[in-house]
Amino acid sequence: MPKIKFTKMVASGNDFVVIEAKKVKPGSGNLSNLARTLCDRKYGVGADGLLVLEKTPSGGVKMRIFNSDGSEAEMCGNGSRCASLWTGLKTLNLETRAGAIESIVKKDQVKIKLTDPKGLRLDIPLKINNRGLKVNFINTGVPHAVIFVSGLDKIDVQGIGRSIRYHNKFSPEGTNVDFIEVLGKDALRIRTYERGVEDETLACGTGSVAAALIFALKADVSNKVYVHTKSGEILKIYFNKDDSRFADVWLEGKAQAVYKGEYHV
Repeated sequence: MPKIKFTKMVASGNDFVVIEAKKVKPGSGNLSNLARTLCDRKYGVGADGLLVLEKTPSGGVKMRIFNSDGSEAEMCGNGSRCASLWTGLKTLNLETRAGAIESIVKKDQVKIKLTDPKGLRLDIPLKINNRGLKVNFINTGVPHAVIFVSGLDKIDVQGIGRSIRYHNKFSPEGTNVDFIEVLGKDALRIRTYERGVEDETLACGTGSVAAALIFALKADVSNKVYVHTKSGEILKIYFNKDDSRFADVWLEGKAQAVYKGEYHV
């Protein structure tokens, strides 16, 4: 029976199984199936996603990201922070399907520079459950729909989120869905329905960035937003804004290794 050594890691309540590509032995199945098995919370390790890491000739690390449903994602903010901490390096270039990610590690604080966001659309009219909504969209490595709400705790994140995630406005790839409530001039709360996990998660790094950037446009915030996640951690989002264009976008927060183990495939 093949065995795979793994590390369980968490960033802001987002949890991941981290493995090295070279340690995936024959008989382990393809990575998509492996992700579904490893991420299963009853019969596997249990996680929001699987991170498969491979060192590159240039000294960086290539990261493939698989959601718990087996689909492969282009990018994951909190996953990138976990991967950066896992390497033990203070600075790192991380290769993802969305592009190169730069990271800086200081103890348990990990700060990553995301690729420049794209695809910005504001106030998209949608009809969900016979109710009109205005949804904002931005791609921060993966697609995100951002909705301003009041009474965040009472929002049906799973029901409404799922309807928007599969809405034809965002087809064929679909979108993650972020519900945000403004706390102050530079702070907000967020709850996220994650594509691929197909449920609400305790945090989403790229979602927190998407929410911060949309908020910055709407409220004319200059260069920093504090995002309060469902896990209780406050993520810091830094950016340079020029009209509706963003550059030098950074995400900062804690990450930690929870335990190591050996999974019997």
